[in-house]
Amino acid sequence: MSLALHAGLPAETETLMHNEAAQAAEVVAAQFARNREAVAALAAQLRAAPPPFVATCARGSSDHAATYAKYLIETQLGVVTASLSPSIGSVYASPLRLEGALFIAISQSGKSPDLLRNAEAAKASGARVVALVNVEDSPLARLADTVIPLGAGPEKSVAATKSYLASLAAIAQLVAHWKDDPVLLAALDTLPQALRDAWQQDWSPLTDGLVDARNLFVLGRGLGLGAAQEAALKFKETCGLHAEAYSSAEVKHGPMALVGSGFPVLVFAQPDETGPGALAVADEFHGRGAEVWVASAATRDAGKGSSVALPLASAAHPALAPLLTVQSFYRAINALALRRGHNPDLPPHLNKVTETV
Repeated sequence: MSLALHAGLPAETETLMHNEAAQAAEVVAAQFARNREAVAALAAQLRAAPPPFVATCARGSSDHAATYAKYLIETQLGVVTASLSPSIGSVYASPLRLEGALFIAISQSGKSPDLLRNAEAAKASGARVVALVNVEDSPLARLADTVIPLGAGPEKSVAATKSYLASLAAIAQLVAHWKDDPVLLAALDTLPQALRDAWQQDWSPLTDGLVDARNLFVLGRGLGLGAAQEAALKFKETCGLHAEAYSSAEVKHGPMALVGSGFPVLVFAQPDETGPGALAVADEFHGRGAEVWVASAATRDAGKGSSVALPLASAAHPALAPLLTVQSFYRAINALALRRGHNPDLPPHLNKVTETV
């Protein structure tokens, strides 16, 4: 990874973002150990009284974690999961029918007014409220039926990193216990070391290639869509680079008309049924002259070896691959921000906690 080239900026390994993201493996290991009994108890209750559906409520990076939750719960458990708009309870004050549902609120601070109002309304309507929260004495934690602490510790960089990965890990642990799946449960034990391996991956080709970029597409699908959403947000907030996230299927419904010679595209290919389709889209875009980077564990056909390959750490279960992809991405985006003359810890006009109503 390159060192910062702009005077007044910290070195690459001295930013808060770099050091906080590097803590993810230890955070996840401690979180799994601490929460195991509480999560197993909640999972047993959910098996005994299955909710008719799951509603998530979150904003920003936490909402990208909710996207991951949607795909993980639906693929592993077959329970329909939908994102509840925070404005329904806070701005419109519209009553919702959530009796018997599982309501998952995801928040770092646990004090955003709109999330609190929706959690209160969900509880009043008969939903079971589960809070994934980093601040354990927050208002959201106090009103929830069950709290799953993220345990990320203080996060001073405005850009969320370890707390985002901790959110994904908490979701994976809950689903693994809810399904009572020995394969996924065993895979969780390997996740901390896999995150360490992911942190060591060299994505400098991506950093080098985007120093002067102005626009970018980030593609993912299924379990990897939330990772693409998170990456697009980080490009904007830390690098001043306009990036949009799309499903590798949805991008063909209009947005791909923008992709031509030199247009940058970053593709996250999941090691599951969605992977071949993502790789096919990458090849199609490269054929149009786009600059394409592909993060994939799949072996590419040498005849189609057109995209720049970004190495991925091996995931013991496909459901955990997005965490490893994002961890490698965080190191690369920290370096890219500095190369572009931005301090990733202090994005302009942004605060660590955004309290929307």
